[in-house]
Amino acid sequence: MNPGDKRGALAAVAGIVTGGLGLAVSELLSAVIAPGSSTIFAGGAAVVDVVPPWLKDFAVEWFGTADKAVLLGSMGVVLAAGAALAGWLERRRAGTGVALLVLVGLAGAALAVTRPGATPLWAAPSLVGIGVAVPVLRAAVRALGTRPATPPARDDETDAAPGGRGADESRDAHAGSTTTPLDGAVPSAPSSAPDRRRFLQLTGLAAAGALVALAASQAIGAGGRAVEAVRERFRLPGAARPADPVPAGADLSVEGVAPYVTPNDDFYRIDTALRVPEVDPSDWSLRVTGMVDEPFEIGWDELVALPMTEHHVTLACVSNAVGGDLIGNALWLGYPVRELLERARPQAGADMVLSRSVDGFTAGTPLEVLTDPDRTSLLAIGMNGEPLPTRHGFPARLVVPGLYGYVSATKWVTELKVTTFDEDEGYWTPRGWSALGPIKVQSRIDVPRGFANLGAGEVVVAGVAWAQHVGIESVEVRADDGDWVPAELAESVGPDTWRQWRAVLDLDEGDHTVSVRATNADGETQTDAEAPPAPDGATGHHTVAFTVS
Repeated sequence: MNPGDKRGALAAVAGIVTGGLGLAVSELLSAVIAPGSSTIFAGGAAVVDVVPPWLKDFAVEWFGTADKAVLLGSMGVVLAAGAALAGWLERRRAGTGVALLVLVGLAGAALAVTRPGATPLWAAPSLVGIGVAVPVLRAAVRALGTRPATPPARDDETDAAPGGRGADESRDAHAGSTTTPLDGAVPSAPSSAPDRRRFLQLTGLAAAGALVALAASQAIGAGGRAVEAVRERFRLPGAARPADPVPAGADLSVEGVAPYVTPNDDFYRIDTALRVPEVDPSDWSLRVTGMVDEPFEIGWDELVALPMTEHHVTLACVSNAVGGDLIGNALWLGYPVRELLERARPQAGADMVLSRSVDGFTAGTPLEVLTDPDRTSLLAIGMNGEPLPTRHGFPARLVVPGLYGYVSATKWVTELKVTTFDEDEGYWTPRGWSALGPIKVQSRIDVPRGFANLGAGEVVVAGVAWAQHVGIESVEVRADDGDWVPAELAESVGPDTWRQWRAVLDLDEGDHTVSVRATNADGETQTDAEAPPAPDGATGHHTVAFTVS
């Protein structure tokens, strides 16, 4: 590597280090001002807002609940590459790299101030971060030294052969000469040697400053963990209307099959929040607004004093592929949404409730679903006997049986706006998803796993099936291209939850495939037509291949 290439690489390193310093300072300030003002999280939220449905499906299918970590990691790589480019450009031509950093800072500030609930102060983290990074980058690049300009060649030097007569005459002519360059010649710009010590000092201090700023932002962010402490101290009120007990036959005790009740730590999480909102219950309230005769606002203390209802409900994500695991069943505790809406007295013509999260997410739910006396839709505060986990919506969220989460399961909910589908739309509808999201009858094989090698003899095939608010009537399995045979069904609390199923097959040695299909209580049998999750949920039969030996 020649000296120029080496200095260019060092300038790129300086760009990465100073860019990291600016980002760390931004994170520190956002921890003080508001988590949503963070440059990287505001940028990530903007990416989430513009991704098309097919890309969302791809991310969820490949990365599952790790999709947010992958997005943030990818953004980190892109930002690092951009910072390296800024350093390299600044080395090539002073001011160009700085301009790139400033552009990124302005973009971050613009994105931050357009987030839900933002104030003009939310621009400060991005602007201050860049304000710190720019002078450090300029100083570090200057410490690498300037590039010497190449003076134009002179005729006598060009014509003279090295060591020849022309060279001797040239040396004689110039010995002791005090003359100025020939007309038209441009004097060579003085070059400066690199100051390696200063470069190392600057980049080292920048790296150390970035680490200190990040540590400080984490320490300040620990204040947000005070919300978790409040949650842990909170004791759920008793249920005025307790749920029916789970029957003993709800779990078939087949190893590898999802349990009837999903533990909180294993419950799937799919939402648009890159950073889990930390909402202090003392600052929380729910507004019921829009096309109502009696709009009102309810605070936390008033909510928890109301008579609570318990209900088992299985929630499913619309992005769940056939056979996917973005589904779970839990015991929820909350206040019926129907009674909140009755208090507000919806007006004639209203047909939708737009629920809004503290982070700006919205979901449009049919009003007739939320006011259905036979459907237990809850403003939930508890999950499986404990306060809602923060990642699942503490202090309050919506739980609506029979609808996919994107049109019903708003977490960290702060508003219920009674409106119409013509007037308003939820977050995902303008992004290509159906405005209505009734859950489709589905089933899944949990055992055997795909490509398993099983011993000869009877093969146990088992899994779960669901058709929330309608209920599962029967499940059938088919080995290879044979006939459909009925499976044994476990009991359930009611139609709002999934059901386990099991079948025993006698299969010969060799390779086999097993498929499953379910039929709901209305007589609708799961279709074998394959369709992707977008725009209203995946369809098809889950099929597993394995070997019997």
